[in-house]
Amino acid sequence: MAKRELLVISGMSGAGKSSVAKTLEDGGWYVVDNLPPALISSLFEMTEQTVHLIAVVIDVRGREHFDDLTRALAELTQRGIENRILFVDASDESLVRRFEATKRPHPLQSSDRVLDGIHREREKLQDLRSKADIIVDTSEMNIHQLERRIDQLFEHEGRVDLQMNLISFGYKYGLPVDADLVLDCRFITNPHWDPELRPLTGLDGAVSDRVLASEGVANFMDRAVEMIGSVIPGFIREGKKFVTVAIGCTGGRHRSVAICEALSERLKEMDHADLSLLIQSSHRDVRRTV
Repeated sequence: MAKRELLVISGMSGAGKSSVAKTLEDGGWYVVDNLPPALISSLFEMTEQTVHLIAVVIDVRGREHFDDLTRALAELTQRGIENRILFVDASDESLVRRFEATKRPHPLQSSDRVLDGIHREREKLQDLRSKADIIVDTSEMNIHQLERRIDQLFEHEGRVDLQMNLISFGYKYGLPVDADLVLDCRFITNPHWDPELRPLTGLDGAVSDRVLASEGVANFMDRAVEMIGSVIPGFIREGKKFVTVAIGCTGGRHRSVAICEALSERLKEMDHADLSLLIQSSHRDVRRTV
């Protein structure tokens, strides 16, 4: 049987954990929702001969049982069972809107406001979030975009040593919460101020050519490729399977997009010895209005 592993799905209430679980289940994972952490070992023993990819959703709905999660994961690690944490997050504003739309109370709201419950949950999950192997921010995602993101993360599960996602973004909309490395492209002359290029994006040849020919960009690209290439073996040694490189400019439409695409191609062309890598690119803010 293939190597067995456990994925813990946790995160903020209303951020999309149920959608993540459903997507993984459709992808062949054995998924258990709201499992008390103390039962994880028993679940592994019960399914030893039948399944190898197990995902469990564990969150604050478990009340006092949730506090057993750290101890349960430590026990699994001692037994040599690979386990990872996927944390699903969203901004406070997005979560408030979702709870108001569904007219359901937050699990930790009590008699207070929804926002009070969100703040209590965020404080309770702070330590777990800091230990997460993967963080997915759903603030600007609809359900279909979230499904595609999860499919993208796990479609090559077990077949590559490291998946690296390069994502362009606009600083005016905030840093991607799952960024492991951040590159700043705001030193490049902005095509936004060229009336002919403003309606275009970094995916268009005219913008890409302008950005890549700008002063200092060739050296920037060489240094970025060297730096990223140098840390890949270390990430793999530390057991990290997913790495996000965030590349930002002011609005996330021109400079960061062009650099993201070009850097992705450069990294794919690198000789990574006997390592199996998956390099992907995406653009968080490229479709936002000018």
